[in-house]
Amino acid sequence: MSLALERKLDRLGSHRVIDPAGALPQNAWKLDNTPVAFENEILCELEALNIDSASFKQISDLTGGDPKRIAAHIAQTVQERGKQHNPVTGSGGMFVGSVVTIGERLRPDLDLLPGDRIASLVSLTLTPLWIEQITDVDPCGRVCLRGKAILFESGIWAKLPADIATDVALATLDVAGAPAQVRRMTTPGSSVVVIGADGKSGLLACAQAKAQGGPGGRVVGIVPDAASESAQLLVRERLVDALLEVDARDACAVNALILATLPELADLTVNCVNVPGTELSSILCTKDHGTVYFFSMCTSFTAAALGAEGVGKDVTMIVGNGYAKGHADIALQTLRDHPAIHAYFCKRYGSKLR
Repeated sequence: MSLALERKLDRLGSHRVIDPAGALPQNAWKLDNTPVAFENEILCELEALNIDSASFKQISDLTGGDPKRIAAHIAQTVQERGKQHNPVTGSGGMFVGSVVTIGERLRPDLDLLPGDRIASLVSLTLTPLWIEQITDVDPCGRVCLRGKAILFESGIWAKLPADIATDVALATLDVAGAPAQVRRMTTPGSSVVVIGADGKSGLLACAQAKAQGGPGGRVVGIVPDAASESAQLLVRERLVDALLEVDARDACAVNALILATLPELADLTVNCVNVPGTELSSILCTKDHGTVYFFSMCTSFTAAALGAEGVGKDVTMIVGNGYAKGHADIALQTLRDHPAIHAYFCKRYGSKLR
């Protein structure tokens, strides 16, 4: 019998926690992943997981990039923990699937029917998963599979749009928090630095920073390779006013380039990288009383806090919350508003899902 049957059903999903007692699903070590929906849950048939960038890079590095070994590693994690929660990066991803069952308690209030295809907007680190077979792994971090997933009463999701391909929508929604938060935090005339501007979250963040900053604003992108296709897209589409090629882990090099390019420093710095060790660079890009938004799941908040103290920077540092009200709509609309980014996403992330 499922452990959840013995517990009071909780809108946050604590009834699915096996270990440790008293934890919520995200910080639990193990969840009950029985693929049956209780009255306050939604059961979905899985089509694909989108493993977050930091987690997928760590798994890929560990397995030598071998798709079969990556698949086996993910399957083992889910078998052990009942969810895809990378113990090294602490991050997960999201899923795309079709609704199978809607719990009795939820039916009156949901604009959702069995058969609807949705993307989860909550992390796989708190999502009970049951994997039957992984059928494909691609270098973008997308994992096609057969299996089931559970969404809790508190979970958020988005119906897949008709005008954007499923795999492109999945890639976009996976980073929906970034453009939504940048839209919220960028003010007219402000200067914004985006570290990791050439990635999917970085591209969308630059687009929002440019739009919200207006004619008086400046956007500076930091990338490891200015000749890459996505970096050149930023230049061609005038989504950045300056593009700096530098390893963001080299804080001294970043500091020198930023001072030469943006002497007044940034009102807002957005960190979108998928490697550790970039906290101090982000802080050094930012003026006193400015804001650093750490969207990267590689961020060490100890390093950020002590780093800011060590260089005498009075900056506001914000945890990269992947959720902001309306973030799914904002991210998808950003894609629609920028056909060149849409085309790049189709080329980079397309063709796996119907």
